[in-house]
Amino acid sequence: MTRKRSPRLLIKQPGRLIVQYVSFVLLFYPAAYQPGEACAAAAEEGGTSAATLILCRACGHELAHGTDIHFVPSRLALSSRNDTLGEGRRVTIQLFENPHGHQFEVITFRKADVTQHWPADKHFSWFPGFSWTVATCPRCKTHLGWAFQPSDWPDTITKTSFDESEHTFLALITYRLLREDFASSLLMTPKSFMS
Repeated sequence: MTRKRSPRLLIKQPGRLIVQYVSFVLLFYPAAYQPGEACAAAAEEGGTSAATLILCRACGHELAHGTDIHFVPSRLALSSRNDTLGEGRRVTIQLFENPHGHQFEVITFRKADVTQHWPADKHFSWFPGFSWTVATCPRCKTHLGWAFQPSDWPDTITKTSFDESEHTFLALITYRLLREDFASSLLMTPKSFMS
């Protein structure tokens, strides 16, 4: 007797990939989804700048600027690719897998307005020589990624120590982020209100 797979399991995995791909496209290619006048307005404004605000996708909290992106390479990344974030600024996105088999595409930032949840953990770090702790949105508490600090530091440090150090960084999940200029393009004024 042949054992049949549940249709739910077959649909769930491809759907997850589609959601991640759509999230990526929405983050880095907002013009692809801007209707008519919004597209023209974006072209007239000259597109986005590297200083574009990066927001929490769940609540819109301002997390970082495009200038806060700082690539930290890891030999443990399953893959990495370059993409463009407004005005030709190159961004490297790395793919990692946790011990439970969940994969995350992340962008590394020098700083961002997130809440770190110490103590830091030295086990299963994607960046050798660094301990990690969970990073959440300070407004809605959504898990946004991880904060990394040198492994030889104490497990618990102050937010000020973390923010002021040149040896710390954050890895934020791409599909949990949103560019402000894209979010603004979704808010269109109806033609009947325009003069």
